[in-house]
Amino acid sequence: MKDKIREIEQAALAEIGSSDSDRDSLEALRIKYLGRKGILAELFKKMAELPSAEKPEAGQLLNFFKNNLTKALDEKFSSSSELEKRRGGELDITLPGISERLGSRHPITKTINAICDCFISMGFMVVEGPEIETEHYNFEALNIPLEHPSRDAFDTFYLKTESSRVETGKPANRQTGKLLLRSHTSPVQAHFMENNKPPFSIIVPGRVYRPDATDASHSFMFHQVEGLAVSGKIKFSDLKGVLSVFTKQMFGKDTKMRFRPSFFPFTEPSAEVDISCVLCSGESSLTETGKPANRQTGKQHRCSMCGGKGWLEILGAGMVNPKVFENVGYDPKKVAGFAFGMGVERIAILKYGISDIRMFFENDVRFLRQF
Repeated sequence: MKDKIREIEQAALAEIGSSDSDRDSLEALRIKYLGRKGILAELFKKMAELPSAEKPEAGQLLNFFKNNLTKALDEKFSSSSELEKRRGGELDITLPGISERLGSRHPITKTINAICDCFISMGFMVVEGPEIETEHYNFEALNIPLEHPSRDAFDTFYLKTESSRVETGKPANRQTGKLLLRSHTSPVQAHFMENNKPPFSIIVPGRVYRPDATDASHSFMFHQVEGLAVSGKIKFSDLKGVLSVFTKQMFGKDTKMRFRPSFFPFTEPSAEVDISCVLCSGESSLTETGKPANRQTGKQHRCSMCGGKGWLEILGAGMVNPKVFENVGYDPKKVAGFAFGMGVERIAILKYGISDIRMFFENDVRFLRQF
């Protein structure tokens, strides 16, 4: 038995040494000698026929045989791999590389981040809230009366549910119990004021929903960023200063801003805020002589962005109505505040020169790659 083991070992090592460095041939030799039905396995089975005195030495020889054979095969496999590498079997440096296209932030996300960064630099804090609201927070807490057109089913997504609680865990309106998809982010301001005392300055970004017919300038879902600042000494001039910084940082230092009187139930006084046209810089409303265009002085040069007006509306703003303070438990004689709100898509359209709001939501990579 011992002589037979040494004889087979010598033959196996010689066969491995003289074999080609071909991985298939080496694998065949491994199976021949070390496989489950290989020669070494057969020799281990025959050990049962040996006398007890010879078994230890025979077992030792078989283990040496196995180790030597395994080592020889490993070295041969290693040399085979190195040869394949030298021949270029694993890496062909002449092949062109495969470029990976990197993604980028969506233009709406970029615009929200830019708006938030601007107000954060002025001391505002970002606050978020639920998208499912009660009538109380979406309307009543903000001084929007029951007869207001926005509370009609044609202007608000009401939810068919009997639940009397929303995501915040607060009871729904006690009279109607109606839940709805928020039509603006202002309800978050009411939630925040109920749970925090002034002074504070917050901005509220998020999705809002209105049942508008989808076209180039309308969508049933869009984004808003609203702001609120409350303290005992805030004035209208503070609002104007904050928005002046925002418009210049967002649209350029040469951007002009103006306020137009308006009406919102939750602010008094209220204003619409316009900026000079980002395309014509307000010059389309002037004649060649530099005077305002009208029927008597000359022909008007019309701009495709502002329609010849020279101004673009970007947001609404005003001083917080005292009734809003009363609804959240503040004393309107001791505090004052300003609020503003803007549509993110509107800002993105002006900033990037986009002509159709639907492009934001179609997921067309040809459009998105531009950002």
